[in-house]
Amino acid sequence: MSAFDVVILVAVLVLTLVVLGAVLFGVRLIRGLLTRPTPEDPAYVAEKDRQEQSLAALRTAADEVNSTIDVAKSAAAAARAEAAGAKAEAKAARAEARRVLDDARAEADTVLERAHKQAEADAEQLRTAARRSGEREVAVLAATTREQAAEVERRATRMDERERLHTEEVERLAERERQLTAANAALAAREAALAEREAALAEVENQRRRELERVAGLTADAARAELVEAIEGQAKREAALLVRDIESDARSTAEQRARHIVVDAIQRVASEQTAESVVSVLHLPGDEMKGRIIGREGRNIRAFESVTGVNLIIDDTPEAVLLSCFDPVRREVGRLTLEKLVLDGRIHPHRIEEVHELARQEVDQLCHRAAEDALVEVGITEIHPELVTLLGRLRYRTSYGQNVLKHLVETAHIAGVMAAELRLDVPLIKRSAFLHDIGKALTHEVEGSHAIIGADVARKYGESEDVVHAIEAHHNEVPPQTVEAVLTQASDACSGGRPGARRESLEAYVKRLERIEEIAAGKVGVDKVFAMQAGREIRVMVKPDDVDDIGAAVLARDVAKQVEEELTYPGQIRVTVVRESRVTEIAR
Repeated sequence: MSAFDVVILVAVLVLTLVVLGAVLFGVRLIRGLLTRPTPEDPAYVAEKDRQEQSLAALRTAADEVNSTIDVAKSAAAAARAEAAGAKAEAKAARAEARRVLDDARAEADTVLERAHKQAEADAEQLRTAARRSGEREVAVLAATTREQAAEVERRATRMDERERLHTEEVERLAERERQLTAANAALAAREAALAEREAALAEVENQRRRELERVAGLTADAARAELVEAIEGQAKREAALLVRDIESDARSTAEQRARHIVVDAIQRVASEQTAESVVSVLHLPGDEMKGRIIGREGRNIRAFESVTGVNLIIDDTPEAVLLSCFDPVRREVGRLTLEKLVLDGRIHPHRIEEVHELARQEVDQLCHRAAEDALVEVGITEIHPELVTLLGRLRYRTSYGQNVLKHLVETAHIAGVMAAELRLDVPLIKRSAFLHDIGKALTHEVEGSHAIIGADVARKYGESEDVVHAIEAHHNEVPPQTVEAVLTQASDACSGGRPGARRESLEAYVKRLERIEEIAAGKVGVDKVFAMQAGREIRVMVKPDDVDDIGAAVLARDVAKQVEEELTYPGQIRVTVVRESRVTEIAR
């Protein structure tokens, strides 16, 4: 039974009780009328009329109640009919739901069957693709094998040609020996004639000496002694002058020679440390990958070194190659480039350029993240975005072997501790100490001291004058005038002067390589410059439209001459100028 049915039933019961109460009241009124003895009394008559009116009203109320009961009964019947309809609709809905569920199950079975068939088709396609890839790899290996066989054949041909040339050279030497024998005979004859002429000349000389002795009145020995005495005095004066010039020259060149000797010693002693600092190792999946990295006739390795500026060393080390470059940013970009190429498997000059650009962008992102981490560690929140970019460049920059970005963080912490002990403005002093070497990120692009460069950059991007003054005064280019500048100097000295923080030899080595690149890059028509082989070779890429072949030769000679005049280095440095013309056309 629903709630509506309960409400109707309660209403019917209430109305029934009201009707019964009205009936009982009417019965009591009738009994009272019947027991009245004096119907002629006016009060009685009035009371009787009133009671009759009340009885009529009760009958009217009873009729209304009956009609209301009838309406309620009809409403209850309608409600029952609606409930029956609702039950029928619910039953129909259940039947429809069962039908939809059955259809859904059938559709799901169909979809599952279709998915199984699609999965089998995809698996078959994958197997076919793998088979084709294996066939391509086999074809590539076969082509490589044929190329190697052709190379062996060419080497054998060259060996035969060398043997033929050697035989011809032997024949030429035999002929020349015969010619030399004839020439020796001719020389012997000429020597005999010359001996005869020398004897005649000696006789003539003796006659001339006797005539001179007779004319001068001196013997040959006395004239010789007088001449020797005069020559000896002149020689002593010239020797004294020569000794004085030698001593003066020795004083002027002593400092330069001593510096040259010290630099030679530093380079020899620091070679192992330098190798550890400028070499990265990349592990390969197999030794066959080395051949793909080298490419046909070495074109891939030449393109890689030309694009990245990193020297690629491939030796007998199993499943590994070495990347050597004094610039750590360039070396990291080269390492990421080669790693992506090895993973991708497609190694050719155009692909090397594409992957190098992607690797360079990835290294830039790593630098930016390192700068943000350093700012968070120091506690600096508000700073210009360009300063963040410059700080990121310092991630791979070193000063005397000490990482510059870590040096800035360490200097800021030291300055903050000292400022807290002195009850000074800790955030301002930490900011000054953290930004004091920001100019080192631009020393390759702007001339001047890194302190002055850093001060100009900080002033340009809105840093306060206290911070700018601390930056420009931390190496005494400008006399320090504030306590922030003094504490920045002290914290910088503490960070750089602790034992093991810096290595002078590596810094001198890196500065020499940077100066070598700067000398070549300053020439007209130069596109890119790379210092290779630990500074023993300079590769200069020139613009073919600006520099011709004769200009390339002149440029190589000028660079070599300027390096000899300005730098001190052990051994020798080879200068290689590369002029390459490249034409690209797109087939549509």
